[in-house]
Amino acid sequence: MKVSLICPVYNEAGHLKEFLEQFDALDLGTCPGTGSPIEKEMIFVDDCSRDGSREILQSYPFKSKVIIESQAVNQGKGAALRRGFALATGDVIGVQDADFEYSMDDLPALLQPLAAGKADVVYGSRFKKSGTQVHRTFHYLVNRFLTIMSNMLSGLYLTDMETCYKFFRADILKNLKLETNRFGFEPEVTAKVARLKVRMVEIPVSYFPRNYMEGKKITWKDGVAALRHIVHFNMLAKPSEFILPGMPKKYIPGGRQWL
Repeated sequence: MKVSLICPVYNEAGHLKEFLEQFDALDLGTCPGTGSPIEKEMIFVDDCSRDGSREILQSYPFKSKVIIESQAVNQGKGAALRRGFALATGDVIGVQDADFEYSMDDLPALLQPLAAGKADVVYGSRFKKSGTQVHRTFHYLVNRFLTIMSNMLSGLYLTDMETCYKFFRADILKNLKLETNRFGFEPEVTAKVARLKVRMVEIPVSYFPRNYMEGKKITWKDGVAALRHIVHFNMLAKPSEFILPGMPKKYIPGGRQWL
């Protein structure tokens, strides 16, 4: 199995080299049953950084397979992810932030249900029981509220809709039309996946939150926008508008006539 990890980068120069060293060296484990190694493809999309992040990416001596792209203007995380998704060649596509808020050591466990053929979508939850549960109160409350609202409208029962760690079979993600540019990707993709007939799993992950002085970028305005996205994509968006013709029939409830 080949996994494409999409990593948006925006003004992360302060810790980027250390992050790249760990990310490049990361072993994703093996496929259950066969024991064959899980192949890693890293795709970095620099979102018009102004602090030298792009130059660090371009000069780093990667050992793993890597693709590096740059946005001409800053567009936001969602836009960077869409560009990365289009370039991905893996059987599974996932999201990795260019910081240390999430432990990349959790990635092998997140990939196991996909490698074993037991899941189509896997989310890493910061709020299920795990070894490291440290949160900043305001962001914790906002995240829990947004997850509850998302669950009420999508019909899913998630503990962490806003998690960074999201992994999808490529034939699902590449056949969803995504449109939000900033942090609206999280509620948007969750609402759209909820309309499909997929096996979805949540696995606990460790979380080490950073503050704005350390480079955190999401703000209260993104929380308000997320609420708007939750309502729009769960209640107003029609499946025929975002499920592309290439979506395998097995993921569409009732077949294409349902669209």
